[in-house]
Amino acid sequence: MEHPVENPKITVSGVKRIDQILSWYRGENPGTLTNLARMLNHGTLGGTGKMVILPVDQGFEHGPARSFAPNPQGYDPHYHFQLAIEAGCNAYAAPLGFLEAGAAEFAGQVPLILKLNNSDSLSQLEPCPAVTASVQDALRLGCCAIGYTIYPGSEARNVMFEDLRELTLEAKAVGLAVVVWSYPRGSGISKEGETAIDVTAYAAQIAAQLGAHIIKVKPPSAHIEQDAARKVYEKEKIPVDTLPDRVRHVVQSAFNGKRIVIFSGGAAKEVEEVMEEIRAIREGGGFGSIIGRNSFQRAKPDGLKLLRQAMDIYLGH
Repeated sequence: MEHPVENPKITVSGVKRIDQILSWYRGENPGTLTNLARMLNHGTLGGTGKMVILPVDQGFEHGPARSFAPNPQGYDPHYHFQLAIEAGCNAYAAPLGFLEAGAAEFAGQVPLILKLNNSDSLSQLEPCPAVTASVQDALRLGCCAIGYTIYPGSEARNVMFEDLRELTLEAKAVGLAVVVWSYPRGSGISKEGETAIDVTAYAAQIAAQLGAHIIKVKPPSAHIEQDAARKVYEKEKIPVDTLPDRVRHVVQSAFNGKRIVIFSGGAAKEVEEVMEEIRAIREGGGFGSIIGRNSFQRAKPDGLKLLRQAMDIYLGH
C-alpha cells in the first residue's frame, strides 16, 4: 500500500515510482512495459504513479444527446483529444470511430487507449458488449493500450472473459497494455450490489486474474452483497466504513496493490462532490481516476479546471 512521501516521483526507499510499478509486471515483454511507461510518464501526473484518464465511450453506450447535449462541443471527436491534451491527462480512451477521427490530427500528443468492446442502451437483454474493434486497429492508430469491459454477474460473463483472454494474448504479443473496465452487472447481483464493497473487490480480482495491467472499477459502497462474504468481512473485521477504507481494500484485492487500480468518476455531479471522492481515492491508495462525463459535459474552461483540480489532489496539493 502507498505511503505519502515528499516527492511523489520517488518511493520511501528512494526508487523511482514508475520503476517500482513496472517491476510488478516483469512477466511482460519490453513493448508492453514501454507502453505502460508512456502512459505513466505522460502529462501533469507523469512520473508520480498516479493517473487521470479521459474516457469518452458514452456516445456509443448511452447515445449522443444524453452524452453531448449538455456541452455540444462534445459531438466533435476532436474536442475530446483537445480536452485530454490541454488538461495534461495520462491518456485518452475511446471507441474506434472517435479515435479514427482524430488520431492523425493529434498524433503523438496524448497516449491513446482503444476501447475494443462496446454496448448500446437500446437492448434490455443480459449485458454483453460486442467486440467493435481489433488489436490491429489499436496498432494502426498508434495506441498504447486496448480497453475492454467485462460485466461480472452477467449470465454472458463467460463470453466476455473468453473474448478478453484472446484479445489480451494478442495485445501482449505485440507490446500493447491492457486496460479492463470491470463493472459487475446482470442477473447475478442486485442494483445495490453493483457497487458493493465485496463485489467491487471481487471485480478487481477477476480483472487482475484475467491479465489486466490497469483495472477500472467504480468507487465502492459499504453494502455487502454476498452472505458468504459478509461472514468473512465481519469475522476478519475488514474496515469498510469509509471510502478510503474501501478503496484500500479494493486495491489490496488486486494482487496486494501490485496492479494499477483506478476509479471511475460516474454520473455528472457537483465539482466538490467529485473532489471529495478523489481525495478519498488518494487517501486509500488508489492509483487515480478516469473522469468522463464530469469533465466533457461541462463547458471547456470548467472541464479543464475540474481535471486539473483532480490532478492537484493526486499531486498532494
